[in-house]
Amino acid sequence: MGENHLAPLPSALYGLVLLMAAIAYWILQQLIIAAEGPASVLKKAVGSDWKGKLSPLLYACAIVVSLRSPSIAQAIYVLVALLWLVPDRRIEHALKQTETPQNET
Repeated sequence: MGENHLAPLPSALYGLVLLMAAIAYWILQQLIIAAEGPASVLKKAVGSDWKGKLSPLLYACAIVVSLRSPSIAQAIYVLVALLWLVPDRRIEHALKQTETPQNET
């Protein structure tokens, strides 16, 4: 938060930026799935996408909480970052399953 060390308004605005990024990610994902059609590899790979659904919810909660306790909001932002730090291999595995083997001669 720069020079504003846990001030409520900058913490809330930071959360708003994170929330907008999460929404943009979801919109992009939905557009790719729509473009690929009902047999979308991405749709199969994403599945229930619990991290993708939980992140915006946590960001929204942190924005509200930041007006009372910016330090708790910052902790929530860190929690979401840690959730995404673990690599998500679902898309990679789905792509490998759909690849057709090369003709071996």
